[in-house]
Amino acid sequence: MRTLWLQIRSAVRWAITGTYFFLIGGILVFLGCLVDPRKNDRPQRLFFRNILRLAGVGFEVRRSPGFDPRRTSIFISNHVNIFDPFVIYSAIPQFVRGFELQSHFKIPVYGWMMGRFGNIPVPEAPTREGLHIMNRRAKRALDSGISLIGFAEGSRTRDGHVQDFKKGIFSIAQRLGVPIVPMSIVGSHQFFQTGSWILHPGKITVYLHDTIDTSTVQRSSLDDLKRRVRDIVAAPVEQSMREIEESRVAATR
Repeated sequence: MRTLWLQIRSAVRWAITGTYFFLIGGILVFLGCLVDPRKNDRPQRLFFRNILRLAGVGFEVRRSPGFDPRRTSIFISNHVNIFDPFVIYSAIPQFVRGFELQSHFKIPVYGWMMGRFGNIPVPEAPTREGLHIMNRRAKRALDSGISLIGFAEGSRTRDGHVQDFKKGIFSIAQRLGVPIVPMSIVGSHQFFQTGSWILHPGKITVYLHDTIDTSTVQRSSLDDLKRRVRDIVAAPVEQSMREIEESRVAATR
């Protein structure tokens, strides 16, 4: 009976959320044809936050004392599910755009929208020329005051745990001397798991950790920087996973 209820509730929430997404999203895409996306930021934020509300998400952002909201930065987050863009855009108090696989830009309408909104294409099969173009576009965005968000794992988690980070985005930050902000998304895996369609309404907490200066980081220290950021991002995620498991064990006693 509980399974049936979860399925019915999820189907209703998907229907409501999907209708809102295509209706309001279509209006925002149309506005994007006419207005600079940076001047249209507030409606986009409201749209993304409402998507989470309709899907059943309680939302909280926790900022570390060392997080500097005024500095243009590269935010590095764990990657959980398809709701991540809505979570990120609702949490970061800056105009932010993301790195996205180049193949996504070939999807009709969606690809054009991502390009129009300023996302950075990432080549699936890196070449010297492709990486050079990506780096140039990233520098242009950062120089104009646009912060960037990247998923250093390279793929979505299947078990809720934070995977190993790839080095590419750290190379960009180090080369350009741009600060890094580790970012943890906690509770999203419990809300919606990749490979399933069931929504489990609950709370998602986003941690914006201390801003890390990279201006003095040497290329030889990139592996250390990668491990440091990964550990910071993973800490609250893994803590939450342990607490959930302990609660389950206690409930069976």
